Amino acid sequence: MVMGHEAAGIVETGPMAGRRVAINPFLFCGRCFNCQSGAQHLCMNQRNVGLPPHSGAFADRIVVPEANLVEIPDSMPMEMAALAEPLAVSYHAVQLAARLMRRPLPAARAVVLGGGAIGLGSALALAIGGTGSIAIAEPHPGRRATAARANPNFRVYDPMEEEPESQSIDLIFDAVGAQGTREAAFRMAARGAVVIHLGLLPGSEGMDVRRMTLGEIIFAGSYCYSQPDFRETVALLEAGRFGDLGWTEQRSMSEGAQAFRDLDSGRTASAKIILRN
Repeated sequence: MVMGHEAAGIVETGPMAGRRVAINPFLFCGRCFNCQSGAQHLCMNQRNVGLPPHSGAFADRIVVPEANLVEIPDSMPMEMAALAEPLAVSYHAVQLAARLMRRPLPAARAVVLGGGAIGLGSALALAIGGTGSIAIAEPHPGRRATAARANPNFRVYDPMEEEPESQSIDLIFDAVGAQGTREAAFRMAARGAVVIHLGLLPGSEGMDVRRMTLGEIIFAGSYCYSQPDFRETVALLEAGRFGDLGWTEQRSMSEGAQAFRDLDSGRTASAKIILRN
């Protein structure tokens, strides 16, 4: 298995040869009901670049359908374009939340559980949407500092030391998906709140279905993004709406194995490490 699904590059062959592109790694059939209705991320025949049998972007070259390529301008750094994939996940989650909310985002109190790339991306997408109050819960001190620098209006806190008042938050994004974060989400969820579940850890422990029913709390999973979501994310990146992206770190491809070890052990404060070929 050759990994790598968050990528940008230059097309070598085909009608777009020579173009600089961001790559949507989500391979959809275009024929099933979900694809035809615009929900390509729910394709019944889903495949992905970076999952067998399709080599990922850590290979020297990859084959990608033309429909999955979004051209980027010469002024847009490849390192920025490579962030379109994780930020599209966050952007899609915020769009889903906005549709489910009983109040507009500018009037909402929001908390994001987890300060990694998806969690921080969700907070940045909330800020783009004008959300009134945004807090990020992150136990890693380095990542807390990184998240605080990403936007001075974020309130970043250590969930091991504090937590919002019970039933006080309108919108919660669980970008971890563990029992502890699900329990925290239900403790802080106000009546009528929306909880968006983004984390992919196994298990369902921590859900309070009685509170969900009595408080009419909407609990929704958010998965990947549609093709329009991906294109809109590229446009927002190009326009600088996600900020200066100082929460990332760049290393060479030869340092990739060490980058994974550093992320797994918590030795880096970066929310995302970008590998350059």
